[in-house]
Amino acid sequence: MNLQRNKDKILIVDDEPNSLRVLSAILSEEGFEVIESSNGDKVIDMISFQLPDTLITDIKMPGIDGMQLFKYMKQYHPDIPVIFLSAYGTVDSAVQAIMEGAFYFFQKPPDYVKLKSIVCRATEHRRLKKEVETLKQRLADHGQDVTRYHLVGNSPKFHELLKKINAIRDSQCSVLISGETGTGKELVALTFASGRKKPSPFVAVNCAAIPGELIESEMFGYEKGAFTGATSPKVGKFEKANGGVLFLDEISELNINLQAKLLRVLQEKEIERIGSNEKIRVDFRLICSTNRNLEDEIKAGRFREDLYYRINVCHIHVPPLRERREDISLLASKFLRDFCAREGKTVTMNEEVMNLLVQYSWPGNVRQLRNVVESAVVICNSRFIGVNDLPEEFRRGKQKFVSDEIISLVKLENQAIRKALMICGGNKSKAAKALGISRKALYSRLAAM
Repeated sequence: MNLQRNKDKILIVDDEPNSLRVLSAILSEEGFEVIESSNGDKVIDMISFQLPDTLITDIKMPGIDGMQLFKYMKQYHPDIPVIFLSAYGTVDSAVQAIMEGAFYFFQKPPDYVKLKSIVCRATEHRRLKKEVETLKQRLADHGQDVTRYHLVGNSPKFHELLKKINAIRDSQCSVLISGETGTGKELVALTFASGRKKPSPFVAVNCAAIPGELIESEMFGYEKGAFTGATSPKVGKFEKANGGVLFLDEISELNINLQAKLLRVLQEKEIERIGSNEKIRVDFRLICSTNRNLEDEIKAGRFREDLYYRINVCHIHVPPLRERREDISLLASKFLRDFCAREGKTVTMNEEVMNLLVQYSWPGNVRQLRNVVESAVVICNSRFIGVNDLPEEFRRGKQKFVSDEIISLVKLENQAIRKALMICGGNKSKAAKALGISRKALYSRLAAM
């Protein structure tokens, strides 16, 4: 059944007519609008006139090959996902492309069921990316620093997160964001700044950073003379967020007395500044975050149950980095570009370093990864970041690896060979041709399996 809501446009570039015909038929049946090209030299003009939502390209082609096309897309159309089709001899190039930001790669012949799934993910990724860009523009119009608000990822869990955000972003319900420290809960909260119909304030309060004796005056504000030192009136966070979004980061750190007052504000939609009896109407969308289990906090008597149900109308869990391992290379590449631009350097990571980053357990999540890349860029005094530029725990080999979650290239190659032989009925000549390798290379791989 075709589940495409819009007819997303897919451009397929492959100089093998049979491969092009099969891919086109399969994706057309799925409901995509397919554009075909067997000539890499003509593709750039096609892209300019028929901007696709996803590009699928073979790597090895006469004229402009897939890698050259990928570099063009990165420079002029970085928002369009690129999926590579790779023969055995071009696996290294495909892996390098993935490290540089390609969306996915398949060895020929691809698993067509998985291919359809990946293409659907790619088009959804671009659609959500457009919406994030719209949000960034709205934040920029309101004077916010938008360079910090970019969500990056391509893993299934990341796409689940984006879908949940997209489903509830334009409502006015309260949202509770949970997740470990460093996962990016504030970035998720910032996406809800676009929920109002016009540019509106986004007010963030770190409940753990404000001393307990000051937080009430910070939240409610006060009048001149309300207490010693109140030499002029002050507008509190509740008022500043009026008409927009109030983000309470680490709400579990809010003391019980202020929890009761917050609940009253949410119910009555009005406040009184300290030192005043005048009621002030407030209307804001409440977004909260926590790195603790609030149900456990309720049982321990540290969090009000009635407030919990009030703030947890919609719940979003931000997964830890170790559960979205596919995103590590994308995040590392983004941080590398950002810090190279800041430091005025041109450095890259070798394959060994990237493998170490992908396999590390990341207890500090995205924040820790960002710090590691920043440190490496600053320390590196050559063109390539090496293991010696990483923190001590990497150099000493004490990181926690999860090799069972990482499929080696050899395993991928073996899977492709077995699939080709099955499809070709055991005919090795046909299998070698389908894989884009010589019979000699196929026999060599079979002997090693």
